[in-house]
Amino acid sequence: MLGVLLLVGMNAAAQVPERTPPPAPAQAPVRVPAAAAEKDKRVVEEIIARVNNEIVTMTDLRRANDSMRQDVQEECKNCSPAQIRAQVTEREKNVLRDLIDQSLLVQRGKDIGINVETDIVKRLDDIRTRNNLTSMEELQQKVEESGVGWEEFRNNLRNNLLMQEVIRREVGSRIIIDKDEVKKYYDAHKEDFHRPEMVYLSELFVSTVDKPEAEIPALEEKAKKLLDRVKNGEDFEELAKRYSDGETAKQGGDLGGFQKGQLSPELEEAVYKLKAKELTGVIRTKTGFLALRVDQRYEAGLQPVEKVENEIMNRLYGEKMQPAMRVYTAKLRAESYVLVKPGYNDPGAVASTPIVEVEPTPEVDKSKKAKKDKKSEKDAKVKKPSENQVKKAGE
Repeated sequence: MLGVLLLVGMNAAAQVPERTPPPAPAQAPVRVPAAAAEKDKRVVEEIIARVNNEIVTMTDLRRANDSMRQDVQEECKNCSPAQIRAQVTEREKNVLRDLIDQSLLVQRGKDIGINVETDIVKRLDDIRTRNNLTSMEELQQKVEESGVGWEEFRNNLRNNLLMQEVIRREVGSRIIIDKDEVKKYYDAHKEDFHRPEMVYLSELFVSTVDKPEAEIPALEEKAKKLLDRVKNGEDFEELAKRYSDGETAKQGGDLGGFQKGQLSPELEEAVYKLKAKELTGVIRTKTGFLALRVDQRYEAGLQPVEKVENEIMNRLYGEKMQPAMRVYTAKLRAESYVLVKPGYNDPGAVASTPIVEVEPTPEVDKSKKAKKDKKSEKDAKVKKPSENQVKKAGE
């Protein structure tokens, strides 16, 4: 539960913050000499970088580093301690850069008027459902019990959604991959597309673990109704995220690929007679009721290009996204004011456009100037001689 909740925050800002130590027992007051008191002063919060009107603090940097280390350990569960240390050291170089870039992306989202408030409500409800919580109040309680403030949690979620939408609109939408690129990649990497006979599956799962026998029929009915909703056109992934009891729920039910012989005989018989995007019925297992969708099916041997086209496009998109993001964030940086405290390294630094502060003209001054101009105009009219005066002067 706690892990799911804490994965939502931006830059690990939703990780459990350091808890305040318990108060020390009461003691008799001790007088401290002025010099000692001055020496004992502490910096409450260190500002590491300024990004336009926003700041990156030491707390932000520490949390981001903690999150990065957790990511390395999750991704490299079979690595040795030395390998984990090497990866942490390498990634640590870019943590501050990423924090600055994320701040710029969030600011960009706000500047162009992106509104994600509806998405926040939906995402919070998804989190609540996946964690089997009955109300938003209960979700708030669980979040706060983890050591994260509710508003901080919502703000981290808002920032994530803003960044995703900015990237989608201003970077992802400009990455175009045509069929010629796909064919060229396929011809150069054919060895990657030799496959054994296998299927890729997604699941809708309703658990019966520790449930009384009297509830079993209702649980089976729940699984059947979910399957009917998919057949009637509702999105499989969304239903899996919201209602599936399996560990795959947060991935939209994605189970991955299985070669022939890796599934139980009952499941293998059910899925290997189906084509891509077809569904099994509800299957009773030892732990619950299961409905499977065949996402993709491969015959043994070299797969035809049309069979792996989406996979190739995803690979090419991933290859193009990182350099495109570097170009985009460099542009944002060049148009912004980014100042990093000496002693901290920002690998993404570029020459920023200088920001010149101009003192505004007070309204009272403008008013005085307008009156002065009006008076000057009036005086000019008074002093200007008429035609008759000019004639008389000539006579």
